[in-house]
Amino acid sequence: MRIKRWGRDLGFAQVGISTTDVSAAGPRLLRWLELDRHGEMDYMAKHAALRLAPTQLLPKTLSVISARIPYWPEADDSERVLSEPELAYVSRYALGRDYHKVVRTRLQKLADGIRNDLESQGEREAFICRAFSDSAPVMEVELARQAGVGWRGKHSLTLTREGSWFFLGELYTNLPLPADEPVQDHCGTCERCISACPTRAIVAPYEVDARLCISYLTIELHGSIPEQLRPLIGNRIYGCDDCQLCCPWNRFAKIGDPAFAVRERLDATSLVELFMWSADEFEQRLAGSPIRRIGHERWLRNIAVALGNGPASPTALAALRSRSAHPSPLVREHVLWALFRLTSDYS
Repeated sequence: MRIKRWGRDLGFAQVGISTTDVSAAGPRLLRWLELDRHGEMDYMAKHAALRLAPTQLLPKTLSVISARIPYWPEADDSERVLSEPELAYVSRYALGRDYHKVVRTRLQKLADGIRNDLESQGEREAFICRAFSDSAPVMEVELARQAGVGWRGKHSLTLTREGSWFFLGELYTNLPLPADEPVQDHCGTCERCISACPTRAIVAPYEVDARLCISYLTIELHGSIPEQLRPLIGNRIYGCDDCQLCCPWNRFAKIGDPAFAVRERLDATSLVELFMWSADEFEQRLAGSPIRRIGHERWLRNIAVALGNGPASPTALAALRSRSAHPSPLVREHVLWALFRLTSDYS
């Protein structure tokens, strides 16, 4: 099919097509919401109905084109960074450019190609489409499964035989395209991701309690990180990859798209160096990065926790003390926690 070839030409590793019927995933979503496992992500509950009805996002939608683009970067060894508590660990997906814009832009180019092809054939029927990449209430994992792009792993992320280090994007369209066959689950009896989760957020196969997830705590949570969970975060300051790092399928991962190459040495920089960034430095250095959306305040909150989990070095203590009178109560709370954790002499 030409659409798939055009997608590959645009840098997508795989393109698949499905119908708009995502009802099979409905019970799981509704149960997850009923158990409050979405935490403070109120938008998940608010837009649940939209997730289950693609035609409400784009009327007359008949088909969904799902695509994936790999992002695994050439970066410092993840295990090494996690084992050195003075270094900051940033989830591999956030080391480069913000994927939202990159993926949507390429999907739009794919849409333009489809439109031009239809017009060249004299098609008079209006072509309608809308591109998404984690930017609207879309059941992307279920759609990817149905389109044969990947299966839902026990960590709830989409998996392929080339691993899970990729972004998903969708193109809703009114074209009656032939659907692909859904992909089968290939996790078998493996439960390494469940065992590897530092906070035991994967409460059962295919079930994640976001309130315990380090990615949620460091990215989505706006307020204080629960004290009992702070020591489990280690040196992870933005997201967590543990459930992917241990996955056997990721042994077959290949280096991803150049658009997601490491920026600002975020793959292995000291916590102290990042903690000393001013608000202006944060904005400037992380322009075009997905990290920027959490803001400088939560950036400092996260790093303060990581410093509190590391060694009580003179540089770490000095950095924390320099922020102990920070105007933000949120920052001060986590800085003081870190200081008391590192030394009983703080006054």
